[in-house]
Amino acid sequence: MPAKQPKPPIDPVRWNPPPVDPLPEFPSAEVTVVPVPGDAPEDVVVDGDGHIWAGLIDGKIVRIPPDGGVPVVVAEIDNRPLGLHVAHDGRLLICSSPGGLLALDPASGAVETLVSEVDGRPLQFCSNVTELPDGTIYFTESTSAFTYEHFLGPIFEARNRGSVFRRDPDGTVLTVVAGLYFANGITPTADGSALVFAETQARRLSKYWLTGDMAGTVTPLAVNLPGSPDNLSTGADGRIWCAMVSATNPIAEWLPKSPPLLRKLLWRLPDRAQPKIKPTVWAVAFDPDTGNPVAGVRTEHPGFGLVTGLVEAGGRLWMGSIGSPAVAHVDLAATALR
Repeated sequence: MPAKQPKPPIDPVRWNPPPVDPLPEFPSAEVTVVPVPGDAPEDVVVDGDGHIWAGLIDGKIVRIPPDGGVPVVVAEIDNRPLGLHVAHDGRLLICSSPGGLLALDPASGAVETLVSEVDGRPLQFCSNVTELPDGTIYFTESTSAFTYEHFLGPIFEARNRGSVFRRDPDGTVLTVVAGLYFANGITPTADGSALVFAETQARRLSKYWLTGDMAGTVTPLAVNLPGSPDNLSTGADGRIWCAMVSATNPIAEWLPKSPPLLRKLLWRLPDRAQPKIKPTVWAVAFDPDTGNPVAGVRTEHPGFGLVTGLVEAGGRLWMGSIGSPAVAHVDLAATALR
């Protein structure tokens, strides 16, 4: 990983966060922690053989056996790997911040850059990615102004600089949704009619329609969430799993409403003086049609928290994290609402 860079300046604006609607009380499932050879495996995905893949903060890409055995380092990229997706040709799509959208050949370890810029500017915070059966790739950029190294920058700014992009099989890249508040996870509905994407700061999930009369439009799915949604994945029954990295708190609610000059001063404080997020193990599954919660888990574990990615595999819900040197899993059956 490159050396840590000085904090870039921020250009904050006043913004009113959405209201908070409660979610049901979710089960407190038993958490099994699987250490990885590094820190902060932000996303987790499963390949056709049941292996779990994750990307670590130092650029390592690791593969974990289906039984949760010892992880193997398969490759290392130059920057921070974030969202992942197993493509139809078996390659691993990787969102890199900075760097853009990459593709890793699991057999050789070779890495190819698929998208490094959009509209003539370099991608800064490529966040999550998915591929449709026809080879069309959709991916998000959380903000055009910061990289992952300064991921709190867009939260302090409260500007809607996030986007959803489409990469066609011929390599053409288009912006399909702009003006998002920290665009993050993206996943297709099981029937292929829409994509669901998350906005972390706006605390909502929305649908970008791919087919029918609504094609090309955006509609809300789950709004006014009581926490910050991160990466998404589609479950076997079509449920939309959402990693909830943190709950709302008074500081987070006050910050975007505070005077911009004050936020500029707070931003200059060293990282150790910034407010800390309380680590929890929190994931919610939403009905893809109604947006109603249908399953989930919420608990605490001394060795794991700050869930940022998740995927169903082998009867388990696997989870990644930006707060632990490990991935973790719970029994999928234990996530059912009581």
